[in-house]
Amino acid sequence: MSDVNPYQSLRTQIDEAAQYLDVADGQIERLKTPERVLETNLSVEMDDGSIEVFRAYRSQFNGDRGPYKGGIRYHPGVTRDEVKALSGWMVYKTATSDIPLGGGKGGIVIDPSDYSEAELERITRAFAEELTPLIGVDRDVPAPDVNTGQREMNWIKDTYETIENTTEPGVITGKDISSGGSEGRVEATGRSTVVAASEAFEYLGKDLEGATVAVQGYGNAGWIAAKLIYEMGANVVAVSDSSGGIYREESFDPVAVKEFKRETGSVVGYPDADRELTNDELLTLDVDLLVPAALENAIDEQLAPDIAADVISEAANGPITPAADEILREEDVLVVPDILANAGGVVVSYFEWVQNRQRFYWSEDRVNEELDETIVDQFQTLIDAYESRDLPSLRIAAYVVALERVIDAGEEAGTWP
Repeated sequence: MSDVNPYQSLRTQIDEAAQYLDVADGQIERLKTPERVLETNLSVEMDDGSIEVFRAYRSQFNGDRGPYKGGIRYHPGVTRDEVKALSGWMVYKTATSDIPLGGGKGGIVIDPSDYSEAELERITRAFAEELTPLIGVDRDVPAPDVNTGQREMNWIKDTYETIENTTEPGVITGKDISSGGSEGRVEATGRSTVVAASEAFEYLGKDLEGATVAVQGYGNAGWIAAKLIYEMGANVVAVSDSSGGIYREESFDPVAVKEFKRETGSVVGYPDADRELTNDELLTLDVDLLVPAALENAIDEQLAPDIAADVISEAANGPITPAADEILREEDVLVVPDILANAGGVVVSYFEWVQNRQRFYWSEDRVNEELDETIVDQFQTLIDAYESRDLPSLRIAAYVVALERVIDAGEEAGTWP
């Protein structure tokens, strides 16, 4: 994985799209810079009575189109610039999806596997206490991300409501159903990745049924994408996680692989695999569809010339560096950008937020139908921009569309004071 700074990647992507817009340099600089970043140290008592200090962040990038929205990740590699980049990508993800939210992101520098559940609860609640003055149903609405899920969101909701002496389920999304979560939320990111890939195949005149697929990353987004695309008739021939990957010429059953990973901690060693392979080897397999579903910068300029997939649907945030993107563009690899492909999580988070505010909850069928319609409609919007403006890639088309929507909202609000 490349060590390219993800925040610089974001700024480069915006600059590339800005060339196709008639907008002042100062306006573009504003749209490349977060409005504020919280950096805090959490002092938390461990089970043995000792005190540990954890660095934590929350970036609020832009709120022109609505409350800041974005996940909270627990990972030892969390940095200030990573959180800034992810919060910026969220701005343009919500704008690309045309939902009325802005962009935020948070994280704690921690390997959660090193701590007990009780310790993680205390760490989460300490962070929630720091976040409470900043978040709220009309201000900033966090959500799950890498190594966080319903459990952590439930803790944050409870902490916020206790401190504020209120009931406000919409303060956070990605919650358990009984705590005000939405049907369909767990599968949403993987689902949008597959819907976007299906639209890309249709656009190219290709058939997804029988297509070969490789999935890098077998967390929630990756394994759900593998499961859904397998159900559509595609052949999932390779999957991987942080320990390595596996290959099978005949398709894996993604559910069986997930069960094996749940039991053993990794997909590596799966008995029905033909062979094992590294993550880089998986990324360069000659397949019809590649789904990078791990962390950012998985495909850099060194790896890009070896990419053999016809279509890439980005389930992860920022998995392709700008330099690699240019190489893939020259090789006519169709990349469905992350800010549309993996937008299912934030789109269904928006649906959850709407349901929380109305205190009226939808069926899973309705959630999935609304999500599918959103991704299909906005994919067509990107294709229209891509073709009518003769843009170099779908990523640039996505940023052109998103930037215009954010700029319009900011201009309509005016400047104050």
